[in-house]
Amino acid sequence: MAIDLKDFEEGRDYDGDYGDDLKALQDRLARIQSAYIIHDKSAVIAIEGWDASGKGGAIQRMTAGWDPRYYEVWPIAAPTEEERVRHFLWRFWKRLPGKGEINVFDRTWYGRVLVERVEGFCTEGEWKRAYDEINEFEAQQKDNGVTVVKLFMHVTQKEQDKRFKSRLDDPWKRWKTGKDDYRNRARRDDYLKAYHAMFERTDTRWAPWKVIDANDKKAARIAVLTHVADRLEAGVEMKPKDADPEVVALAKAAFDN
Repeated sequence: MAIDLKDFEEGRDYDGDYGDDLKALQDRLARIQSAYIIHDKSAVIAIEGWDASGKGGAIQRMTAGWDPRYYEVWPIAAPTEEERVRHFLWRFWKRLPGKGEINVFDRTWYGRVLVERVEGFCTEGEWKRAYDEINEFEAQQKDNGVTVVKLFMHVTQKEQDKRFKSRLDDPWKRWKTGKDDYRNRARRDDYLKAYHAMFERTDTRWAPWKVIDANDKKAARIAVLTHVADRLEAGVEMKPKDADPEVVALAKAAFDN
């Protein structure tokens, strides 16, 4: 069934114990990260969504219990001149995780078929060709043993406007909003068309999209962390390895003295 963003606009309040449920998910994600480390597995978490849809807040809570040595968050902005003159996927290849690592992308390679398409930063031929290039790129990751998780955080225009206004009213949050937010807002219909095509062309069996109703922040965060945990867990053996005999022997000698 095709993804329709109108199906993700209820914005129901979270009806559980948010603090307890969040802590339980963070503990679960910490164990999952340990499994990825000890089993030399890798994962990519790609997060797209509207401006002010809560991507940063979800990432902050997702990674709160992770060992910082084994994950990286990549906030993706406009390409540099060095990146612009190369194939659009070049800068993402450089940011892929190594063994035992989980890398999170706050905006992604989908910029080619979203902002670059809508704002005319690439040719029609380039963004049309990009769907197949992206699918192949993600298939290569899967074939290399990398777990690929893709999320899209959706908010209505009404909720987005509420958050924009809140940022402007708070002196310590004004840095989060700028001219691009309002330029993108003015072209919402164009972005909706681009999102529809993106889902239609890149919702694959090896890298499916998960749309999050992000109109309630708490419910959205729980939904994001739950989906990430489920997908990551499915990609790794959730069983610790036996202790290294040499380490056990060294510990026994140290403790017996």
